[in-house]
Amino acid sequence: MTDSIAKLAGSLAAIATQPAQSRGRLHPESESPTRTIYQRDRDRIIHCGAFRRLKYKTQVFVYGEGENYRTRLTHSLEVSQIARSISRFVGLNEDMAEALALAHDLGHTCFGHAGEDVLQECMAGYNGFDHNAQSLRIVTKLEHRYAAFDGLNLTWETLEGLVKHNGPIIAQPGKPVPLAITEYNATQDLELATWPGAEAQAAAISDDIAYNAHDFDDGLKAGLFALEPVLELPLIGPIVKGIADRYPDLEKGRLIHESLRALIAAMVNDVILEAHRRFTALKPNSAADVRGLGQQLVGFSAEMAAAERAMKEFLFANMYRHTRVNRMTSKAKRIVRDLFDLLLAEPHLLPEDWHTGIDGPKTLKTARRVADYIAGMTDKFALDEHARLFDPTVKP
Repeated sequence: MTDSIAKLAGSLAAIATQPAQSRGRLHPESESPTRTIYQRDRDRIIHCGAFRRLKYKTQVFVYGEGENYRTRLTHSLEVSQIARSISRFVGLNEDMAEALALAHDLGHTCFGHAGEDVLQECMAGYNGFDHNAQSLRIVTKLEHRYAAFDGLNLTWETLEGLVKHNGPIIAQPGKPVPLAITEYNATQDLELATWPGAEAQAAAISDDIAYNAHDFDDGLKAGLFALEPVLELPLIGPIVKGIADRYPDLEKGRLIHESLRALIAAMVNDVILEAHRRFTALKPNSAADVRGLGQQLVGFSAEMAAAERAMKEFLFANMYRHTRVNRMTSKAKRIVRDLFDLLLAEPHLLPEDWHTGIDGPKTLKTARRVADYIAGMTDKFALDEHARLFDPTVKP
């Protein structure tokens, strides 16, 4: 850690989310004598069914392509580690950041972004689908674990950060606020038009750091692109070259690992320095002040943001649109569309415990119920369910 970074330790503590100042839970509960409210939120997220299913939901590679690639679960754990590190160092609420990092992908469908894209198309005439809104549905409605309420009954701050971790939620032409968010907001105002607290912003930027690094790792391991073109990219290119020069005989696997370690460290350090710069310029004195700034507080510097865009563009062209990925994406989309169309037309084919809330074929309520069912599927379950429903040789 450089001296300039070390001097900033704990510098943002004034704006940390304070448990004693929480706006509480929608359903009042007696709080734990041994855990803060945000530690309790984190624990409820870890123990919920949707979190466990992230183990078999993929990022880029579909289930079955290999055991060494990231899943939504391993990604969420990596985001959590980075968010905790940033928050601990600059004095934010580490438990809050951890809870948000662990929960941020709960609403993602099977088959990564391919599954979400086709489910959005299928739901276009039924109030749409959005993975962020689906995360909110899971933690407020779809998890059935507690006797007194549906969902997890998380604190206001955790719900606000989950919904708004990427910024304010404002309707735009052709892009209304997802219905699940507006419906819940009518019950408990999450102040959608403001930025969230600093911990949610730390979790969001940690998401970017984690997936940039691990997508380079997974892409190189899978042979989707070679190391040579990576050397021409900003930030990561000079890092790889510097490590290769220092260790000229280093095997490729170790070279990649050392490079990605250094990449994550460089991006984390940039976030810390930039957060301090914005904190000094904007002078917020509380978590409430952060929401009222009208701009992001925890993020990349302009130079790092430009380097990150270049890396994303490379990954988009060379990994996310690679022929191997495109072929699997096409298969995944057909599976999701087949499942949606069949279950919407014949909702009695849904498992019995999913019959509640359906009111006939091709209705709005049935479409939402089918979307909830499919969105909760793991890659493996979706493949198996498709076989059960479409392959006559497979037992239903």
